[in-house]
Amino acid sequence: MAQQQQISLPAKLINGGIAGMVGVTCVFPIDLAKTRLQNQRSGQQLYKNMMDCLIKTVRSEGYFGMYRGAAVNLTLVTPEKAIKLAANDFFRHQLSKDGKLTVFKEMLAGCCAGMCQVIITTPMEMLKIQLQDAGRLAAQQRGMPCVVSALKMGGTSPVLSRSYNTSPAPQIMRVSATQITRELLRTKGVTGLYRGLGATLMRDIPFSVVYFPLFAHLHQLGRHSAEDPAVPFYWSFMSGCLAGCIAAVTVSPCDVVKTRLQSLKKGANEETYNGVVDCIRKILIKEGPGAFLKGASCRALVIAPLFGIAQVMYFVGVGEFLLGCTPYNIYSA
Repeated sequence: MAQQQQISLPAKLINGGIAGMVGVTCVFPIDLAKTRLQNQRSGQQLYKNMMDCLIKTVRSEGYFGMYRGAAVNLTLVTPEKAIKLAANDFFRHQLSKDGKLTVFKEMLAGCCAGMCQVIITTPMEMLKIQLQDAGRLAAQQRGMPCVVSALKMGGTSPVLSRSYNTSPAPQIMRVSATQITRELLRTKGVTGLYRGLGATLMRDIPFSVVYFPLFAHLHQLGRHSAEDPAVPFYWSFMSGCLAGCIAAVTVSPCDVVKTRLQSLKKGANEETYNGVVDCIRKILIKEGPGAFLKGASCRALVIAPLFGIAQVMYFVGVGEFLLGCTPYNIYSA
């Protein structure tokens, strides 16, 4: 079994990578709407809800405007999802005794998986948010030309500060993830790409602690019998969707904090934050507790199919097929 696990680990990485790419391609426009809804402040709403955001995005930026930031997400989601899913399988295998796990150990395995993935998740989310939120800030400038000069920029970075024209009728200046990365590395070093790391950990660790044990138990309910551990693919999909939806809504307040902290550019009259505690305090005072649930429905709509698709791809065993080895799944152990 040790040899089988050693052989199957690369296959798990392949499965996680393919699953991430397929899932992100399907749900990215909803993720863009989530970011923009989370970043808009009370009294400055440009978008009423998810559909209003998507419609206005298409009208002002075209169809491909909904996929702003998708390139960096597709590039990094492969290692991110691969690490997340494979690490959870690895830690479950290490913590299991005779193929059995207590709920506490399931949660511990999920916690370790969440900690492993942030090495990729944090810079990926950091770059993605800058590109996703570009249209919202440009639209705010068009709607509020009298306060364009009051825009608060996140630092003095020339690349970031020229993302938008400060004329009365601003146009979106194309700025790439590569440009942002180079400028952050030049001005702030590697730590610039890991802004909001604490908030990312605060979101991803509880998510994994909730998601993986819940998915494992839901998935086991689909077994035909104790002797036959096989589970239909549609049951894997539904289990991934339900577990992902519950976990996503549970950690939605943490996601709002993370999005606000990682947004380098601010619109007119939008405050800056000095860490997680300061962000939570200012949101509570200025926007109320309800602000922590901004974009929660969008996040659930993103995460549910994303992890449903991911688990189907994972359990189909594409990686095992490509590498010519036998699939091994700790959930069915």
